[in-house]
Amino acid sequence: MMSSKILLVEDNQDISEIISINLAMLDHQIESYSDGTQAYKHLHNVFDLAILDIMLPGTDGLKLCKRLRQLQPDIPIILLTAKSTELDIVTGLESGADDFMCKPFSVLELQARVKAHLRRTQVKSEAKSHEKPVLTFNGLVINPNLYQVELDGMTLDTTAKEFELLYFLASQPKRVFTREQLLDEIWGMRHQGSAHTVNSTMNRLRAKIETDPANPVWLKTVWGVGYKFAQG
Repeated sequence: MMSSKILLVEDNQDISEIISINLAMLDHQIESYSDGTQAYKHLHNVFDLAILDIMLPGTDGLKLCKRLRQLQPDIPIILLTAKSTELDIVTGLESGADDFMCKPFSVLELQARVKAHLRRTQVKSEAKSHEKPVLTFNGLVINPNLYQVELDGMTLDTTAKEFELLYFLASQPKRVFTREQLLDEIWGMRHQGSAHTVNSTMNRLRAKIETDPANPVWLKTVWGVGYKFAQG
């Protein structure tokens, strides 16, 4: 895999050095900051991946994540947190993160996750040269080439993961997928709180495309199994 430029924002010097050394061993270039406000000033730089601690002096990691997602919609973002509650995890995902790791964590696992996210980004980049079919269902238009969803002529604001989940299910209507299958397909890995990762993304997606999210028409729950796209 080619060398990548990685943004690291971590205020603990020991942790920052350990991460930097181990990612440099994979031939990656690390741009490191210990202060969130200082890092915010450099978010316009082009990065291939970002690792952000949530609790930072100055601007916190969630604000950095939201801003970076606006500037680079496709960049993989990994959040580091000393907390592991469901609320913290969901808040991180809603801020635009792709993944999270709870401290203390294994450096080998971090290396593996970085490799996996960069590999998926490379595959997506190569795939952009091959257009995928636009899906249309009764006023719902899902355009994978623009990463755009329209409902009754209105463009919806969806995150990359929300879009990928919708497109994957809609491209195989009526087929039921387990949460584990969706996690592997959309996120590319298994991690703590995996069911909540899929569930929270599905709930946000329903809130955007369903008239009544509690009684969805498009995205159905198959109790005890998983989810399906109901309109064929």
